[in-house]
Amino acid sequence: MRLDPDTCYQTMLSRDRRFDGWFFVGVSSTGIYCRPVCPVRTPMRQNCHFFANAAAAEKAGFRPCLRCRPELAPGNGLLDMSSRLAQAAAALIDEGFLNTGSVADLAARVGVTDRHLRRIFEAEFGVSLIEFAQTQRLLMAKRLLTDTRLPIGTIALASGFGSVRRFNDLFLKRYGLNPLRFRKGIDAPMAESMTFALGYRPPFCWSGILSFLAHRHINAVEHIGDGTYSRTVALKQGGRDIRGWISVRHSPRRYALEVTFPVAFAPVVGQVLARVRRLFDLAARPDMIDAHLGDLAAASPGKRVPGSFDGFEIAVRAIVGQQRPLSDARAILSHIAERFGTKTTAPFDLSTVFPCASAFARLPVSALEDSGIARLHAKAIVTVAKEVSSGSMDLQPAAPLETTLATLRSIEGIGECAVQYIAMRSLAWPNAFPEDDPVPRKVRGGASPLELDRLIEQWQPWRAYATIRIWERFYGQF
Repeated sequence: MRLDPDTCYQTMLSRDRRFDGWFFVGVSSTGIYCRPVCPVRTPMRQNCHFFANAAAAEKAGFRPCLRCRPELAPGNGLLDMSSRLAQAAAALIDEGFLNTGSVADLAARVGVTDRHLRRIFEAEFGVSLIEFAQTQRLLMAKRLLTDTRLPIGTIALASGFGSVRRFNDLFLKRYGLNPLRFRKGIDAPMAESMTFALGYRPPFCWSGILSFLAHRHINAVEHIGDGTYSRTVALKQGGRDIRGWISVRHSPRRYALEVTFPVAFAPVVGQVLARVRRLFDLAARPDMIDAHLGDLAAASPGKRVPGSFDGFEIAVRAIVGQQRPLSDARAILSHIAERFGTKTTAPFDLSTVFPCASAFARLPVSALEDSGIARLHAKAIVTVAKEVSSGSMDLQPAAPLETTLATLRSIEGIGECAVQYIAMRSLAWPNAFPEDDPVPRKVRGGASPLELDRLIEQWQPWRAYATIRIWERFYGQF
C-alpha cells in the first residue's frame, strides 16, 4: 500500500481509531514509532515518516513507543482486537445495553469472557464498565430532566437506574443536586413527544443528505418534506417491541439536528439518538475530509455519507438495487414493505415499519421473487437475514470489518458494489469504494485507467466521501 504522507498526518491529527493499524509513524526527533492514535502530543509534520507496517518502521531504525504499544495495533494478533472490542462494548453501553443486560451478557455479545472484557475496557477507557455506564446514565438523566417533562420515576428507569432512590442518591453524589431541585425553574407542559438536539461539526450539507435520502425513500416507511426527514422505526427493549416514528430537522443556528419522537420511546431514547447520529454521520470531520478531497468537495462542503438506522435494511436495499435503476429498486422495496412490514400509526403519511431480519428469514424465496426480485438476489436476502437474526453476523459500525465483508462476499448473489455499499452505510467504513461501479470512470472523463487508479488511491482514507460526491456529479441529484 502506497502511503500519502499528508493524508497520514491529517489522520494522525484526528486520532480516529477507525484508522488504527493502517500505518505507523516514525518520529525522527525521538527515534520512536507510534500508532496514529498515540495519545502523546502530535509531532511536527517535518519529523514524521510513515510506514505500512511495524517491521518497515523497525527496519528504518525506529523503536516502538512504550505508550501506545504498536504491537497492540489492530491486525497483528488476537490481542490486537482489544481496542475494537472495547469500542464495540462502549457503543452498546451508549445505546443502553447494560440497562437491561449484565456485563456477562455484554461480553457474550462482543464475543469474549466478561473477565477479558473488563480488562480491555479499563485499559482502553481508564474506567470500569460500570463506571462508564453510570456516567452515561447520569448524562442521559440530566438531559431528560432538562429537555422533557417526564416524571422522575420514568426518567430514572429510562436512564437505566433500577430504582428512583438509587437514581436520586447517585445524582446527588455526582452533581451535588437532587433531581427535583435540578429541574426547578424548568416549567413546560407534558407533551406527547420529545425533542433532542444532536450537535455536529460545521459545515453540514443538509440539503445534500436530504436529497440522497429522498431519492431512495421507501413509501409509507420514510417521508421527506419541508426540509424534514421522518420514518417509522421499531426497537426492542426487554423483549418488548416498541414501534413508532422519528422526525429529524436541521437547526443551523444551533449547529444541530433536532430529533423528535413519541414519549413512548423514553425507554429506548439512547438507542434512538445513537442511530440518528449514525444515519446522519454526525461524527464526521468535514474540515479534514473536504480539505483532503480538494476540488471534488469544493462545490458541496460538509457533505456526509448517509449511514443507517438499521444496518440490515441497508443490506436489503443494496442487494435489491444491484443492476437496477433507482426508481425500480424503490418500487420493489416499497412493495416489500407494504406486503411484509408491520403496520403502525404515525404522522407524515407513514404507516409501515420495514420488516426486520427475522421476518425476512422466515420468508420462502418464492415470496420475494413474487415481489419482483431475481431468484439469486432473493436467496441472498434470505441468507443475510438468517445470518443477522441468528447473531452470526452484525451489520452495525461496531462489527468486525474484514470478517463481515468476507461473510457478505461468500454469499452468492451479492456483488462487490453491494458489499461496498453495505460497508459504507451499515458499517460506517469511511474508505469503502465500489471498485466495479462504472460511474467514477465516466465522471473523470478522459483520465486513463492508471491516472484514475492513482486518483482513487489519493482519496484514501475518505473514499466513501469521494463516492458520494461522484454520484452527485454524475446523476445531478444527490
